[in-house]
Amino acid sequence: MLNFTIGMTMEIKDIKAPIQDEMVAFETHFRGSVKSKVFLLDKIMSYIIKRKGKQMRPMFVFLTAGTTGSISEKSYRGAALIELLHTATLVHDDVVDEANYRRGFFSVNALWKNKIAVLVGDYLLSRGLLLSVDHGDFDLLKIVSTAVKEMSEGELLQIEKARKLDITEEVYYEVIRQKTASLIASCCSVGACSSGASPEVVEKMRLFGEKVGMAFQIKDDLFDFGHDEVGKPLGIDIKEKKMTLPLIHALRNSDWLTRRKVLYTIKNKSHKPEKVKEVIEFVRKSGGLDYAENKMKEFYSEALSILNEFDDSEYKKALKGLVDYTILRKK
Repeated sequence: MLNFTIGMTMEIKDIKAPIQDEMVAFETHFRGSVKSKVFLLDKIMSYIIKRKGKQMRPMFVFLTAGTTGSISEKSYRGAALIELLHTATLVHDDVVDEANYRRGFFSVNALWKNKIAVLVGDYLLSRGLLLSVDHGDFDLLKIVSTAVKEMSEGELLQIEKARKLDITEEVYYEVIRQKTASLIASCCSVGACSSGASPEVVEKMRLFGEKVGMAFQIKDDLFDFGHDEVGKPLGIDIKEKKMTLPLIHALRNSDWLTRRKVLYTIKNKSHKPEKVKEVIEFVRKSGGLDYAENKMKEFYSEALSILNEFDDSEYKKALKGLVDYTILRKK
């Protein structure tokens, strides 16, 4: 067993404390970066800004910048760039997934239809590109563009594997590294880069963010099987034929006949709630949840080992708190 002790996690207000002024200023900065002379576009941008969540990505940028150097104007532009490009991908994702909701709110495509949603996504993307080009932030643009490329590749790799249901643990790690971890990694490397840190430190923080992202996604996948008894509705990944770590491990350690039966159920009967429950119960009994949780803890510990190499500061303490909040959450 890993030496893994969970203490009291910091609350968001305490995590934000060292960067409270920066987060308020960033809100104004971001609003300015999406301003348009087209009334319809302005209306949609206001809607997108109002329904933004806890602003975890800008927090990673500012706290990393503070940990590795100092927060600068470039940090604001880096945080805005990530928000612009990531929001563009979310708007496009909702169109692709035909999703009517995001975080409990109507999606852009649900309110204004697909054509407008695609154009809004394009607008956000172009604003991000121009923000970087106008200020010569080509290093930041390279970091974030690489992340967006990897996110797209990760999604397509997962779709490809969902059709065949042949994903291995190694491929699973590659999928989540690209799909989820690359974004958090880009937040941390942008923060370090904007603080004037050396290329070696930027790479170290990129790796730190990647480890955090890997742990975060495994945690999210555990929720699908009722881990901690709360979180997203059970069995969504199974219904969508997504092969996640708990299921991959359970199948790998089953006999041929059981494996064949479970895969047949996922492929042909995952639309039936009772069949989804059967798969969940199979994973639980096969030790899939314990295995995945231990892997999550490994990535978490590796991330903290990297962070511990930096000098103590209020930013580092808050960054550790943000990692805990992100990974040790109950929903």
